[in-house]
Amino acid sequence: MSGINDFVIRFANVNGTGSASANFLFAKTLFRMGIPVSPKNIFPSNIQGLPTWYEVRVCDKGYLGRREGIDLMVCVNPQSLEKDVASVKDGGYFLYDSTKPLHTEFLRSDIHYLPVPLMSLCNENFTDARQKQLFKNMVYVGALAVLLNLDFEVIAQLVGEQFKGKEKLIQPNILALNLGADYVRKHFDFPLSFHAEKRNLTHGKIMIDGNTAAALGALYGGATVVPWYPITPSTSLVDAFTEYAEQYRVDPETGRKNFAVIQAEDELAAMGMVIGAMWNGARAFTATSGPGLSLMNEFLGLAYFAEIPAVLIDVQRAGPSTGMPTRTQQSDVLLAAYASHGDTKNVLLFPSTPDECFELTATAFDLAEDLQTPVIVMSDLDLGMNDHISEPLHWQNGRTYNRGKVLSAEELEQTKGWGRYLDVDHDGVPYRTIPGTHPQKGSYFTRGSSHDEYSRYTEDADTYVRIMDRLLLKFHKAATLVPEPEFYGDDVSAEFGIIYFGTTHHAAMEALDMLSAVDLTAYAMRLKAFPFSQKVRQFTERFDKIYVIEQNRDAQMRTLLINELEIHPERLIKVLNYDGTPITADLIVHKISSDIHSSTLIRS
Repeated sequence: MSGINDFVIRFANVNGTGSASANFLFAKTLFRMGIPVSPKNIFPSNIQGLPTWYEVRVCDKGYLGRREGIDLMVCVNPQSLEKDVASVKDGGYFLYDSTKPLHTEFLRSDIHYLPVPLMSLCNENFTDARQKQLFKNMVYVGALAVLLNLDFEVIAQLVGEQFKGKEKLIQPNILALNLGADYVRKHFDFPLSFHAEKRNLTHGKIMIDGNTAAALGALYGGATVVPWYPITPSTSLVDAFTEYAEQYRVDPETGRKNFAVIQAEDELAAMGMVIGAMWNGARAFTATSGPGLSLMNEFLGLAYFAEIPAVLIDVQRAGPSTGMPTRTQQSDVLLAAYASHGDTKNVLLFPSTPDECFELTATAFDLAEDLQTPVIVMSDLDLGMNDHISEPLHWQNGRTYNRGKVLSAEELEQTKGWGRYLDVDHDGVPYRTIPGTHPQKGSYFTRGSSHDEYSRYTEDADTYVRIMDRLLLKFHKAATLVPEPEFYGDDVSAEFGIIYFGTTHHAAMEALDMLSAVDLTAYAMRLKAFPFSQKVRQFTERFDKIYVIEQNRDAQMRTLLINELEIHPERLIKVLNYDGTPITADLIVHKISSDIHSSTLIRS
């Protein structure tokens, strides 16, 4: 086994032992060395005590999806030893705390063992019990620095940045790093056959998680009201928004906060507050995950039928019910698209990267107000809570907010016979007013019940059908406003199509290259929004066989495509992953090539 900047390392720790900062230090060091790196935090849904893993893929080619197979396992958790040893690839390495001898049942003849007495080194050099536990993590980072040829100057610089303002902690951390490094120099050959080498491949990039990027998108997008109820994995998004709002939404002269973050009693109440705030002219949003989205269905239906803008960020996790709160999935697609009872259709946006979390969150407010309807940004735990290499977040100078069809006092003065739900422009979108705009004109009842064009309650069949048809016309208009899909691969000689969305992006891109290497030529489309634009329809009509990649059991995006575009189900082949971990290119290639091989055998 050999390779420069091409390996996967996994850390097996105990949740709550301070390993996260040490593991991120490792990943960030590689990033600062100019090497593409993709870290994934696999953690339990408790505060401490259970196994947690942190997986880092290093790849010169820039592939940022998960890769199957562990080249080097750093195991400091006895609870997961059996599983961790078994996960190492043939010829791989297993670094463990050799303070206590490793039982023979964990020995494999086909891997290399790197025993480092982490706890003993800490006991000999530190006195505080908590420090011993924390610095054990830094000891193995120091050991890895030598084994993998990391730049110690970069590590030291990052430690200084991490503990800025807490300078007393810098030297003990550097000491712990040197303990691990010195031990490796004395006892092992180094660097390993695979290791890191400086590059310039991350210049101009940043590392950021999707929740932070989405929070900034909301801030730049004009959000000032954030009602919410805490739920993993969306909590850090509202935390980030609050932190940035404290910096940028406070009047410098008076100290008055120009924003409101309100913890509601539950998710349903939070969505109700969003609707109330946006009805009243503010830009508001809430963030949640699957269980919260379930509770919000009633108010999403109200916003759809009463035509009130609303923005929701759904950071998806594994369900159903409570499911696996700290595992990732794309399992809310159908629930979000048709949220609420009756004939309801919502606008969905599918970011794939942190910079898209930023851009699409900001865009969501414009779309919600332009269309007077809920818009749901469909992120997930992998994108939201993991750090990703990203393009810098960009806000165009001079960009203005699209408030949609909002009548001013002057326009109301000149308007005769205004009706809240009149389709004056024949595009499905009526004109609305903000309360208090005019002292006499523009008031109306906001109804979740059946109403006519003037907001009057009615159960007249023809009127109800007319309103429902107009809402569908508005949905068709939305298909012309949402972000268009993006296309990848060989457009000319492609034998089949691939459709994917969200965080399947990196794995799908790598899979395209892998398929091409074995002479299987594909053309891929990445969906960025629902409703589906005309380009989506054209793509689905082009191929007899299209593979739909998604991270849920029931092929929800495939179902949505069949339902909305009336595609014959046999033409859309499922490529699914729903174990709670991010999908890999290996899995995609295996399922596609196996299907093609099986089809070839049947035809022959």
